[in-house]
Amino acid sequence: MELDATFWAFIALILFFAVIIYLKVPGMIAGHLDSRIKKIEEDLDEAKRLREDAQALLAEYERKRKAAETEADEIVAAAREDAERMTTEAQEALEDLVARRTKAVEDKIAQAEAQALAEVRARSADVAVEAARVLLVDQVKEQGSELVDESIREVGAKLN
Repeated sequence: MELDATFWAFIALILFFAVIIYLKVPGMIAGHLDSRIKKIEEDLDEAKRLREDAQALLAEYERKRKAAETEADEIVAAAREDAERMTTEAQEALEDLVARRTKAVEDKIAQAEAQALAEVRARSADVAVEAARVLLVDQVKEQGSELVDESIREVGAKLN
């Protein structure tokens, strides 16, 4: 019987598998694959954890952004209210100032009018007194003795 090349190839293949099994190559390959699978699983778990952390951070930053927007809106609203209040107060203060100044000017005008009127009356009285004095002096010069006689008669008539 002649052994052909196919037989020797088959024997070589069996010896090759025997050596591989003897050297525990399938165990090493399985161990290497298992460690590779375990590393991939760990990487996947780490990626999942990182993704969850990223989502939590995103949610936190979104909350912070909304809170900041709300706070900014509140600040703007408060600033508007303050500006309106200050405008109203300034308007009221201006109106009050104008009213006080107007009243002060009106009081000064009234005081000046009263003073001018008093001066005119005093001057008029002085002029009237002076005119009466001039008239009396003239009358006394012309009718002095007659006036004295008439006055004595009137006093005598009133006494009786």
